[in-house]
Amino acid sequence: MTTVRSQAKTQILVVDDDPRIRQMLQRYFEQEGYKVTCAANGKEMRSALGAANFDIVLLDLVLPDQDGIDLAREIRSGSNVPIMILTGREDVVDCVVGLEVGADDYVVKPFHLREVHARLKSILRRYKASPNPISNGDDVLVFEGWQLDRDKRKLLNPESIEIELSTGEFEMLDAFVRNAGRVLSRDMLMDLTRHRERDAFDRSIDTQISRLRRKIEIDPARPELIKSVRSVGYVFTAKPGRVPAVERDR
Repeated sequence: MTTVRSQAKTQILVVDDDPRIRQMLQRYFEQEGYKVTCAANGKEMRSALGAANFDIVLLDLVLPDQDGIDLAREIRSGSNVPIMILTGREDVVDCVVGLEVGADDYVVKPFHLREVHARLKSILRRYKASPNPISNGDDVLVFEGWQLDRDKRKLLNPESIEIELSTGEFEMLDAFVRNAGRVLSRDMLMDLTRHRERDAFDRSIDTQISRLRRKIEIDPARPELIKSVRSVGYVFTAKPGRVPAVERDR
């Protein structure tokens, strides 16, 4: 009963054209205390997203009216809602592309419901939990004119324009800023951002960093903020500072 009460407000949008999968996921997650809405295609997905605020979207890659990759890109262009891809495609390239356009994780069909649930909870924890501060009050950090609001989970560029980040991108940038000047291996980044709750997938780390570079580097092909260290990993070169509380309150 405790589980049901604590998760009662968590809303899931399931987008899949297979009615059996929709019903299976809806039945399972409703029994776990979640509120579940289902959509069979892109049109129904847009309608659902326009009518309610969801905590996470479970998105199939193969839909009758539009490719799931395009839908993930569409969602990410206007929202930071976490996305978990559900795919029957065995080619790992499709999963990598999904991560590149902003998805936070993926599971391959046929899947075990408990695995989907575990990954969903992991994504939601990363999305909702406030990162561990560098020191008390350090909730807004600056680097090279950028502002990273760790409490509101927002990133502002030097022109004070908010840059949309997926959950994974935010956690990756936060890990780099908290460890500025320290060389981080892929293994360390996995610990800092995914907490070992899914299989280590080195290319997913590289994909997240590639996407992050495109958003914060002047020239992503010649990165200056997130530099590669050959055969070791990556290092964040900027020296972060803290925004004084009086400025944050303005």
